[in-house]
Amino acid sequence: MTDITHETGHQQHPLGIYIWVWILLFVLSFFSYMVDYYHLQGMLRWSLIIIFMLLKAGFIVAIFMHMAWERIALIYAILIPPLCLLVFIGLMAIEGEYTTLSRLASFTQHVFMASPVHH
Repeated sequence: MTDITHETGHQQHPLGIYIWVWILLFVLSFFSYMVDYYHLQGMLRWSLIIIFMLLKAGFIVAIFMHMAWERIALIYAILIPPLCLLVFIGLMAIEGEYTTLSRLASFTQHVFMASPVHH
């Protein structure tokens, strides 16, 4: 598959790649639907949903928004900020979980130590 360059310098990509990605998006959507159909629960459910969602979004950005053919600087300008946000969200989730567990441990210890013992 070669790209065809017109006099204007724009590339025209083969139509076949769009059709294959479109079919792949339908297949990934089918798998997302199957997660609900088979009533998967817990971390498996959410992991699969997020994986399918990220794959579909990646194919849409790469092929239909032509990021696969852009310069590396533009790709970095578009992809690095969301990746940084994901890292910060992950760090905040870890800290939030730590804070919740610390407070539960502290409050639980305080409740058990504060109850008077009657003889």
